[in-house]
Amino acid sequence: MTTKQKALFIIFGGTGDLAQRKLYPSLFNLYKKGFLNENFAVIGTARRPWSNDHYQDVVRNSISGMEDTAQQANEFASHFYYQSHNVTDTNHYVTLFELAQKLDEKYQIGGNRLFYLAMSPHFFGTICEHLRSQNIVTANGYNRVIVEKPFGHDLASAIQLNDDICKFFPEEDVFRIDHYLGKEMIQNIAAVRFGNNLFKALWNNRYIDNIQITLSEALGVEERAGYYETSGCLRDMVQNHILQIVALLTMNAPVTFSDVDIRQEKISALKALQVYTPQEVKENFVRGQYTQGNGQVGYRQENQVAKDSVTETFVAGKLHVNSMSFAGVPIYVRSGKRLATKGTRIDVVFKNMPNNIFDCGQILPNVLTFNVDPIPAMSLRLNSKAVSQEGYGIEDNTLTYTHDNALRAQTPEAYEKLLLDALKGDATNFTHWQEVYYSWRFVDAIRQAWDQEKIDVETFPNYECGSMGPKAAFDLLAKDGNHWEFDPCHEG
Repeated sequence: MTTKQKALFIIFGGTGDLAQRKLYPSLFNLYKKGFLNENFAVIGTARRPWSNDHYQDVVRNSISGMEDTAQQANEFASHFYYQSHNVTDTNHYVTLFELAQKLDEKYQIGGNRLFYLAMSPHFFGTICEHLRSQNIVTANGYNRVIVEKPFGHDLASAIQLNDDICKFFPEEDVFRIDHYLGKEMIQNIAAVRFGNNLFKALWNNRYIDNIQITLSEALGVEERAGYYETSGCLRDMVQNHILQIVALLTMNAPVTFSDVDIRQEKISALKALQVYTPQEVKENFVRGQYTQGNGQVGYRQENQVAKDSVTETFVAGKLHVNSMSFAGVPIYVRSGKRLATKGTRIDVVFKNMPNNIFDCGQILPNVLTFNVDPIPAMSLRLNSKAVSQEGYGIEDNTLTYTHDNALRAQTPEAYEKLLLDALKGDATNFTHWQEVYYSWRFVDAIRQAWDQEKIDVETFPNYECGSMGPKAAFDLLAKDGNHWEFDPCHEG
């Protein structure tokens, strides 16, 4: 049964790309499905001097093609209001307070407010302080802050940012969003692990040989080059998305399927990550940068990129988890720009049979695969008898479950799921501060080791566009006798 939600959304950065591409379409889907109805309103704020009419036009454009009728789109957009706002100007919060009170009464919202900070983290503390000091935070409803990544630039800045927010909002009201946690197949990890006794029994270092996580992107940095120059792939992808997936794959079973218990186990999993010394970083991590090839320009030829930049657009690494269940199981991760294909995939490689009794050559290990993007699917590679007139040959076959077109059409987009969770106060798929802390602790050790190394700027752009990264990323597994299960350059 659909439960109608009552809330006033105040979106700081309401004119931005994220709001138009993700937030407004997600809110519209919640509206179409009945989760949002009459008792909601949205205030968009930014520096631009827009009117309510123009803002509502922007909202209608962002949901163009999604609406059943023009009337439906108009009714949805009528709940949106705009305020030109300087987040450092106290007087603007006075105006915001008055508008919020007016809309709360008009739509009978009951004081429930979600503050979405879709702008530079530099302003988070200032915004939170003014929300409190100008009484925009209500006493008769919930008040939740949704924070976009990046949450800090390193551990020190993350601690400062967290302190700035938590002076005014308690941890339980802070929802740090990582859209990967809203993806269907990422959420399926828990269902497979803890809903099937087969995998529950095998999910440990006695039976798992290694785990592989790939987040590959076919595009380059595009318009994000300026940001990317200060971030790089390590901070942009590993610190959040990849380590969140690692936590879901290696955490212990929670006592209950609740946000408190699940997050506690994820914290323990991230705390168990071995923090590397500089020498261990050199042995276990690879960085790369795309150079021109296959008709594409190299990273250093992109706009807003320094001609001698050593910013990494690719990272591959081997992680060690110092827990009873996963000690000794290498976890290989990689992510990069301008790779052969866009896709997110997780391969859990089980240990091979200790003895091959069949006179048929090599038996392949069983592999459980979560295909997250672009087509959600799960598969399990098994060995079975090959059909033949004589002899007893073994061949590998794959059992596959794929979301068909009809099911994919019904599947909520990640932001839609996470916004509904925030409305309900369910923090399961949001990142707790201690998860952020231990993630940065791990990543900082790698970043600091790299910053101490000298890079030969003549040889560093070390992989061509359209490949799957530098050779060293393949050597990282080969020296352990392993290989990447996902290799689109050599499939078929």
